[in-house]
Amino acid sequence: MVKKYNRIALGGLLALNLFFANPVISQQKKAKQTNADYTKYVDPIIGSAGHGHVFVGANVPFGAVQLGPVNVFEGWDWCSGYNYASNTILGFTHTHLSGTGIGDLNDILLLPTSGKPALTKGTKEDMTNGYGSYFSHEKETVKPGYYSVFLDKYNIKAELTASERVGFHKYTFNDANDAYVLLDLADGIGWDRPVKTSIKKVSDTKISGYRYSAGWAADQRIYFTMEFSEPIANIALYDSIAPVKGIEAEGLKMKAVFGFKTLKNKQVLVKVGISPVSSENAEKNLNAEIPHWDFDKTTKDAASRWNKELSKIQIKADEKTTKVFYTSLYHTMFAPSIFNDVNGDYRGTDKKVYEKANFTNYTTFSLWDTYRALHPLYTITQPDKINDIVKSFLAIYQQQGRLPVWHLMGNETNTMNGNHSIAVIVDAYLKGYRDYDVNLAYEAIKKTAMQTREGMDYVQKLEYIPADKLLESVGNALEYAIDDYCIALMAKSLNKTDDYNYFTKRANLYKEYFDKETTFMRGKLSNGNWRTPFNPLSSAHRKDDYVEGNAWQYTWLVPQDPYGLIDLFGSEDKFLAKLDSLFLITDKVEGEDVSPDISGLIGQYAQGNEPNHHIPYLYAFAGQPWKTAKLIREIDDKFYSAKPDGLCGNEDLGQMSAWYILSSMGFYSVNPANGIYVLGSPLVNQAVIHHKKDISFTINALNNSAENIYIQKAEYNGKPYTKSYITHEMIVKGGELKLYMGSKPSMTWGVKKEDRPQ
Repeated sequence: MVKKYNRIALGGLLALNLFFANPVISQQKKAKQTNADYTKYVDPIIGSAGHGHVFVGANVPFGAVQLGPVNVFEGWDWCSGYNYASNTILGFTHTHLSGTGIGDLNDILLLPTSGKPALTKGTKEDMTNGYGSYFSHEKETVKPGYYSVFLDKYNIKAELTASERVGFHKYTFNDANDAYVLLDLADGIGWDRPVKTSIKKVSDTKISGYRYSAGWAADQRIYFTMEFSEPIANIALYDSIAPVKGIEAEGLKMKAVFGFKTLKNKQVLVKVGISPVSSENAEKNLNAEIPHWDFDKTTKDAASRWNKELSKIQIKADEKTTKVFYTSLYHTMFAPSIFNDVNGDYRGTDKKVYEKANFTNYTTFSLWDTYRALHPLYTITQPDKINDIVKSFLAIYQQQGRLPVWHLMGNETNTMNGNHSIAVIVDAYLKGYRDYDVNLAYEAIKKTAMQTREGMDYVQKLEYIPADKLLESVGNALEYAIDDYCIALMAKSLNKTDDYNYFTKRANLYKEYFDKETTFMRGKLSNGNWRTPFNPLSSAHRKDDYVEGNAWQYTWLVPQDPYGLIDLFGSEDKFLAKLDSLFLITDKVEGEDVSPDISGLIGQYAQGNEPNHHIPYLYAFAGQPWKTAKLIREIDDKFYSAKPDGLCGNEDLGQMSAWYILSSMGFYSVNPANGIYVLGSPLVNQAVIHHKKDISFTINALNNSAENIYIQKAEYNGKPYTKSYITHEMIVKGGELKLYMGSKPSMTWGVKKEDRPQ
């Protein structure tokens, strides 16, 4: 996601017998989870090169701490702080964003050093005169919950692990008499800048402080308490490079150098607790989560937590698919991240401290991306977190007057289009997750939908958004229509007839943008005319009516009403002809700069950008599910690999990976809130989803192979199943779906209108 981000900013190897390495107990034995190690199939480096932007380092599932290396910043592809193309490390920071197009966070940098300490960063060309070191990937190890690297310049091995709110460092020095640790609160990456920072020596082994910064999160506040395993022999404080007297100071760009006289085993261990509330709470987090100095124990605990989560889905597949699958599942659990302390305290959007909250408060919501597949995936694999996610949304609503759009560290960034927390809440509600104030939830949904921002004033009057009045009018309107459809569903469930009728009308406003002559979604001017000139291939930056896309891609953004879209084309045949063309047209606009988000292209289809993700599945609505199957296999082959550049676009906090997880099991959530999953072509031979204890859903793809990609027939719990979709209810009740695969399309399975997705 580049376009609107920039606007706001300006304001190993697996065994050959892998197929048999994933033991899955039969459905008759209730498919209980095994003690197998699933972390060995994860390669955290996948997606760290190119445009993937994934976080690389040590963390636990959904942890507040994401502790990892920071390279010299070289541009957009370093938004997470790390890119596999680099050979530099400036230090290790405790917060990161995974897979976004934003350079923010990277707070509280620590770097073990030897020799004369430097106070300014080294550069890509010269690491001699600044802090930081070159390194090689041959001396780097990354696995779930653990990171290590050898810093060539300093001859030091650095190892990292973490709990939810504590980062744990282990530094092994070559010379125990020449050991320093640098703490830098000055610089993040990208456009994050410090506003106020503080460092205080509390005791010979303990340091506390905070970092306030402004960037994408306009008012971010993070507090810390760090504890060293060895006494600090001397401390030197600086504001930027200016010396500061004493052992406590506030400044704009505070830094500290800690010296040590003698070290046991030539090692220094550091534990860093963080908090959104206070240094005192950070210390409570530290003492509660890692009260000991056993680094290996913490590493094992972190790996165990990852294994528990990864084992929720057990698959049988080939080597590449297994590796990509479990790495993808790993990537889906970086965010949302915990945003309160062990005692429940958190800082709200209004900057007030809320004490002892009775729910886990979360932050980091890339909702324009994640409402499409990540959150539906959570309703299957993370049932214990759904209510707390909704409660987090409702707390934000009460603090800022509307539901979150793209929330980060207690800040509303207003990034990207739509109000997709609405879709997430409605999906949860309709699937039976209701351990929150339902009336408050509906109030929040309705009030958010009645805001007047970003063209919603036109929508409220049941009018189209004029393209000459607002940029990105089509992109905004189509996203709003999806959310309004969701509101109508919830209103109907709550017997709010007037609201149901009103929001149903709003949900149908997408039809106002369809030009039947060109058969594209287009921008319409105030006078009722279409905006001209019009080139459906154009995706010129901020000059058209779309968001990180063009008319070819946005014409299909009606996942809530594919049948209505088919009607606009006039017939299924015309709809199919146009949809076929999407994957064939390779023309470009000469001289036009295309957003790097528009990546992973098959014709004009862009797997690298989220509004496209449902499109291959639309064939099922027109009775040609075999075309979906062919495309799913092609997308997998071209755009998901086990290499460092194994993602074709931004991970976007799990959405790219969630698409793969669902699709590789054989289905996808086209509609984000109606509990219907459209079948495609399973990449795995078997998937067992453990929804809850003793409740598992098994998908067996019989005769599955690289050639046998088409579903010939299906059985559900031993009975013939002719529909081209499954329901959420089927999954959470448990059972078995058998898909019989073949090398040629079936002209009967899933074709009849009564068998198409509802």
